[in-house]
Amino acid sequence: MASRGSLIVLLLLLLIGCRPATPPPVPSADPIQTTDGPGNAATSSPATPTTVPDQVEEIRNAQYQLGTAEGSQVVQLTDGTFEQGTPGSEDFISVQVTEFVTTGDLDADGTEEAAALISENYGGTGVFVFLAVFSQVNGTWTFQTSSMVDDRPELRELSIANNEIFLDAVIHGTDEPMCCPTLRTMRHYRFVDNLLDMIDYTTFTPDGQPRTITIESPANGSEVFTTVPIKGKVAIAPFENNLVYRIVDLSGIELSAGPIAVTAPDLGAPGTFDAIIPLGNNLSGAIIRLEVQDISAADGSLLAMDSVELVVK
Repeated sequence: MASRGSLIVLLLLLLIGCRPATPPPVPSADPIQTTDGPGNAATSSPATPTTVPDQVEEIRNAQYQLGTAEGSQVVQLTDGTFEQGTPGSEDFISVQVTEFVTTGDLDADGTEEAAALISENYGGTGVFVFLAVFSQVNGTWTFQTSSMVDDRPELRELSIANNEIFLDAVIHGTDEPMCCPTLRTMRHYRFVDNLLDMIDYTTFTPDGQPRTITIESPANGSEVFTTVPIKGKVAIAPFENNLVYRIVDLSGIELSAGPIAVTAPDLGAPGTFDAIIPLGNNLSGAIIRLEVQDISAADGSLLAMDSVELVVK
């Protein structure tokens, strides 16, 4: 009998071991429970896809004027793209609105403009990125102007604040292969009379130090006469301690240029400048932009720049 009872127990154990595993629970449709501080349960709804703001979606379906094509060709974007022809054909065009789109008031009129980084390709390896501005015209986002950033730059940030566009991008140095940009730049733009004006520019040394120029006086919008006393500082003294000033009109035409000396305790150290720039009598009544630049002695490229807008009386 004991042997028979042991056999029965063994058979029961085998049957239990052969039962199917309990199926995994079905995910609940109830709100997800998260923790809101130690020991506090907080209820959150199931995750939902992030929606694209209406104005961004409208810009992705706006008309856009090509920056590198001959003439003033305008194309119609659809879901952020435009394509014409086939790769390799003479008429091939591919336009893409990048993920960098931002809105804000650029002309201080209380209404928002939009800035977008848009790429253009014409069948070769070049992918030319433009900073484009759109504004509302009769309720429709309408292209206004654009400025080229670089061929295949690495884009980092685009934003609008204080009526200015800020762009952080890594671009190509003069002798760099087009695959691999390494020159980090930061700059601000103003949107004036439907044109984009770059008002400052910063590059970085290989070890990450920013090359900046800061005009401390005169203030932006100041009235000046036949000369402009100018003071400021540089984070890194330029080659042979020489900067360059440029006076341009609002359309960007250069009116005059010359050197500005920097005082610095050592090569590449922070420095200051204090100079008087002649204007003459020919600019009376004009609005001008005074730029102070650090130009590379090696290749003539722009290393740093700051500017102010002045009214000549």
